[in-house]
Amino acid sequence: MIAGVTLDDTACFSSDYQSAREKLRSLALPLVTRHETYANPNLGPSGEALATDAYWFGPADVRNVLVLVSATHGVEGFCGSGAQVDWLVTDGLGLLPPATAALVVHALNPHGFAWLRRTTEEGVDLNRNCLDFAAGLPANPGYDELASAFVPASIDAATLAEADARIEAYRAKHGQVAFETARSSGQYSHPEGIFYGGTETTWSIRTLGRIVADFDLASRDHVAVIDYHTGLGPHGYGEPICGHRPGESGQARCRAWYGESLGEPMLGKSASLPIAGLTQYAWGREVGADRLTFVALEFGTFPPDEGAAALRADHWLHAHGSVDWPGEETRRIKAALRRFYHPDTPDWRQMVLLRSRQVIAQALAGMAATPPDRSLPQPTIGHTP
Repeated sequence: MIAGVTLDDTACFSSDYQSAREKLRSLALPLVTRHETYANPNLGPSGEALATDAYWFGPADVRNVLVLVSATHGVEGFCGSGAQVDWLVTDGLGLLPPATAALVVHALNPHGFAWLRRTTEEGVDLNRNCLDFAAGLPANPGYDELASAFVPASIDAATLAEADARIEAYRAKHGQVAFETARSSGQYSHPEGIFYGGTETTWSIRTLGRIVADFDLASRDHVAVIDYHTGLGPHGYGEPICGHRPGESGQARCRAWYGESLGEPMLGKSASLPIAGLTQYAWGREVGADRLTFVALEFGTFPPDEGAAALRADHWLHAHGSVDWPGEETRRIKAALRRFYHPDTPDWRQMVLLRSRQVIAQALAGMAATPPDRSLPQPTIGHTP
């Protein structure tokens, strides 16, 4: 109990992808208006089926839709799934305003969630994958220079020391911002590497498009997406990060709805750098940019160096090691990655739930108070969930 607010954090969060999926499913199905399952063509580490599940709550013929998305970055799905469960057990459906429905998208990247990876089955970071690939791939010469330091062929002490020395030399020469840009803004030439954006659209992004079409999201007045992430910023703090470009209507709505806590990477006001290929751009393309109000709700965990080490080890394991589930080395590397992206302590879990509830309430209030833009095409909602 915190300040009179009940937080059943232990009941909301799960130990693995399969139990998270089953927990949400058992809570959602008695309440849901429509449920669609998008089967992933791969299996989990124990041979379990993988899928993205989409649950629609509320009437079909609404103009405003709240969308809660978990596991865009696989292993970060523990957080988002827990927040989705919390929304259900705290009567989120009963708190929806008139003319509003909710769409809960569980595990957009089920493969990464199950296998405790940030990437998809293609080895792709979804937040670098939403590009017009026909227009060519962005260059990242800084990453090219440091690729073998970010993911070396070995993780013995001597090799890591040499790799870290190269990284520090680059940082000293070019500065911290240039280094972070090289490391994490996205790269398209090293498939085994970190923050790889791929060379074509992934299964998960194609599935995102199917979800938008199946639930007629492009026919709504407002679609407010909250995409749960972890790993950046102060421990436990949830930053709503706006990827809408300056001057876009979505930027104005984010500012009005989420206030001064809003992070805007393009203006240098966020724990995140500007990134090409965000999933937000896929949502905007499918829904319509002027209907979409999108934030990535990013919860901080531990210092960046700890995350860099955990991510490096995981990429080394899949590129150069042996993924022996549940072998000792695999367990050790996966445990470190999971701990960084899901601290799983009572205080952290409770901060996630409190902030999630607040941001959801802000999104619902924002949609209710914002008139639709009638200059936009107004298609008739033709598909009944």
